[in-house]
Amino acid sequence: MVQSILLSWSGGKDSARALYEIQQSHEYSVAALLSTITEDYDRVSMHGVRRDLLELQAESIGLPLEKIFISKDSTNAEYEANMRVVLNKYSKEGVNSVAFGDIFLEELKQYREKNLAQIGMRGIFPIWKRNSAELARSFIDLGFKAVVVCVDSRRLDETFAGKVIDSEFLERLPSGIDPCGENGEFHSFVFDGPIFRKEVLFRLGETVLREGFCFCDLAPS
Repeated sequence: MVQSILLSWSGGKDSARALYEIQQSHEYSVAALLSTITEDYDRVSMHGVRRDLLELQAESIGLPLEKIFISKDSTNAEYEANMRVVLNKYSKEGVNSVAFGDIFLEELKQYREKNLAQIGMRGIFPIWKRNSAELARSFIDLGFKAVVVCVDSRRLDETFAGKVIDSEFLERLPSGIDPCGENGEFHSFVFDGPIFRKEVLFRLGETVLREGFCFCDLAPS
């Protein structure tokens, strides 16, 4: 029997790769993509991508988008409370698992599993402990296309913001930078690939530096 689950969705490449693996396994059916939006900015939390682009993604993928809104100064308590409301709704409908695109951050995995366990749900980690370099290369080989939308300027040069993730991008990454940005070095927006019905069109906007993070704005095209 195929199990109905939720997928934590940032719009980035690891979320997309997790969804691809889920679809290939045929073990699960994704009831909805679960995204956290910073309400004050109307953008994906941490990534800074506009909500309307996230909605275009979900439309092209063909899955419902469940949005969780938090304030710009949100605490963990606020985030967890708002998340719990949504998860409880799905739990009552028989959905008892959430999938994530985490790769190797053990503390984050434990945090997710602890919060889910409190409401009787469990976590699924389709790409857990996979080799980051291999994941990044195969992401490109599978035909996925993504653009870098946020760079931690304390770890990676700001010029990487706005770049498409391709073989040249991977070759340019300095040693010590995870090829998937798993340590928060960079975040991305996926606009095409095998999980999409059609490419999500966008144009590059201005790049701004805010609190050590360099954000490249994207606008629907």
